[in-house]
Amino acid sequence: MNYGPIKHFTDIEAWKLARELRIAVYKIIKKLPTEEKYDLVSQMRRAAISCPANIAEGYGRFHYSPC
Repeated sequence: MNYGPIKHFTDIEAWKLARELRIAVYKIIKKLPTEEKYDLVSQMRRAAISCPANIAEGYGRFHYSPC
């Protein structure tokens, strides 16, 4: 693990893990039975995308705040 200075949100280890989680969720979605897909797929995709997006947004707010 690299604990040096963070120059971009893509350097954050949690963001990297969240991205891996998103990829894993998409692989799981492909294996779901058809009757489960209609209820779960949309929610699972939104949640998987939300994790890395929230980390990036938080970095932006912290890094670029006027304080």
